[in-house]
Amino acid sequence: MSNKMAEKTSQDNDSPAPAVDLEPPAVLSFNASDPTGAGGLAGDALVVASVGAHLLPVVTGVQLRDTREALEHVALDDATIAEQARLVAEDVPVRVLKVGFVGSPEAVAAIAAFVSDYPELPVVLYMPDLSWWDEQAIDAYQDALRELLLPQVDVLVGNNTTLRHWLLPESASRRSAGSGDLARAAAALGVPYVLVTGLPEAGDRIASVLASPQGELCRQSFERIDAGFLGAGDLLSAALAGLLAMGSELVEASVEALQYLDQALDHGFRPGMGRAIADRLFWAEAEEPEAAGADDDAASSPTFPYPTHETRH
Repeated sequence: MSNKMAEKTSQDNDSPAPAVDLEPPAVLSFNASDPTGAGGLAGDALVVASVGAHLLPVVTGVQLRDTREALEHVALDDATIAEQARLVAEDVPVRVLKVGFVGSPEAVAAIAAFVSDYPELPVVLYMPDLSWWDEQAIDAYQDALRELLLPQVDVLVGNNTTLRHWLLPESASRRSAGSGDLARAAAALGVPYVLVTGLPEAGDRIASVLASPQGELCRQSFERIDAGFLGAGDLLSAALAGLLAMGSELVEASVEALQYLDQALDHGFRPGMGRAIADRLFWAEAEEPEAAGADDDAASSPTFPYPTHETRH
């Protein structure tokens, strides 16, 4: 665990127990607005609330897309992004920072400047697949992330293929590059931990791994779901940020975030003509009443096995 995560946990453990209930801890998220609701700030809000925390959404731009494809991103100016974050952070105590797709090098610079003012806060960065975007825009965006933001990030979250193409471009065509290679490449850029999804395993299974340059810290293996999903990486990174804000240690938070993702995908739905969307609120579904004459041992709907931290729902 990085020093600031360890310091935060130590401070929490040393604090006297409050006499009254604390308000939900706050996660400040820099992200775009996604009109499908699959990812972006709408998705972040549902996920963070699901694990018991409260989202402070800072809008960085608007994605023009549907469930089939992304067409364009309209960026908000950097001054407006910075002012949103400054005002809310001076008012509400922030526990964790999450950064999704922010859409421009200028936005990255504004966020990096803000993050540098709060060096004690853990930072979770999600790198999405940007293959839909202009190649020059991708290069400029990723260069800004490397130079300005990655040295301040604690956990980099992304799919194996996306991270290989970005961090290990010379081996992007080779499937042999694993989580350890990605963790070492990220560490060279200042990031102590990576949470990598989509690692192929034997049979019809895929793995997700939390790794540091020293090795794997945890591995979770899941059955592959035969569907294409939108917003899965945003969901995972938001769950991780929310669980860290709730006080979980990094390994515990990663395991629980991955289990939450797996069940949300398993309960997914297809609202339009394109890809499916994970059900972030699957845990809140009411059990269906038993039909007349139904078997008494009929299985009820599965429940989310999480709550280490009870939510208010």
